[in-house]
Amino acid sequence: MKLTIEHLSKQYRRDFWGLRDFDLELGPGVTGLLGPNGAGKSTLMRMLATITQPTGGTIRWNDTDIARSPDTLRAVLGYLPQDFGVYPNLTGLEFLEYMAAIKGLDAKSARRRIDELLTVVNLVHAAKRPLGGYSGGMKQRVGIAQALLNDPQLLIVDEPTVGLDPEERVRFRNLLSDLSGERIIILSTHIVSDVEATATEIVVVNKGRKLQHAAPEKLLQMLENKVWQWLAPSEELSAIKQKHILSGTVRRNDGIQVRVVSDAAPTSTAQCVSPSLEDVYLSLVSRNGAGQ
Repeated sequence: MKLTIEHLSKQYRRDFWGLRDFDLELGPGVTGLLGPNGAGKSTLMRMLATITQPTGGTIRWNDTDIARSPDTLRAVLGYLPQDFGVYPNLTGLEFLEYMAAIKGLDAKSARRRIDELLTVVNLVHAAKRPLGGYSGGMKQRVGIAQALLNDPQLLIVDEPTVGLDPEERVRFRNLLSDLSGERIIILSTHIVSDVEATATEIVVVNKGRKLQHAAPEKLLQMLENKVWQWLAPSEELSAIKQKHILSGTVRRNDGIQVRVVSDAAPTSTAQCVSPSLEDVYLSLVSRNGAGQ
């Protein structure tokens, strides 16, 4: 099982590229696609889902070019888009039955699969309630259930935790981890904690280009001995932001505890601390410039 992306590009206007010369190869596991809003993540997701045609480059599923044979991928694809909508007057069960029919599942297989998935996403108790009364987290769980109806080998979820409360976000991340196994899952997000909790590999994207692709521990090694923390007066914060990549601040009654990325100690009072994925992400994106 392999997904290969080579020199993939998408041009929307003469002077604007949503994605440019993008290369990536993925196998089974959870890959976190991490980048700021406007970085090109959703553009890539739509092309992988065969909804949007690329301007250039190729996407191959097990060595088959999906531009020439899109049904090869569609048959094994599960997709939860960022703007996933539901029919508020349908119950959860009716909605899943409707989606199963669209995907071509026969009634007997569909009902068995729906019963399994309602248990997996913990919605058995709400299956006969109208979707209009579901919370944000419940709607997302219905969304992941519909994406799993055909037991996909490739599962794509685009910004799935936006708008969820902390408890629902943790529940959703745990669900994705449980679903990984022998399938490729791509989780697109700008929330570092989402990929930190679930991803076996992380791809950092900005301005339509891939900045880095590595396992989380490899990314952390990039900033070993390069993250510093110290207590600074409030009036120095603006100057610190101009000189260093600022990755965190904590206000205290005796000043501001600042955390920066720097090759050398920024001040004699700074202490070297262990890097976090937030440090790595902010460092990569800051050095590449702001998002589009």
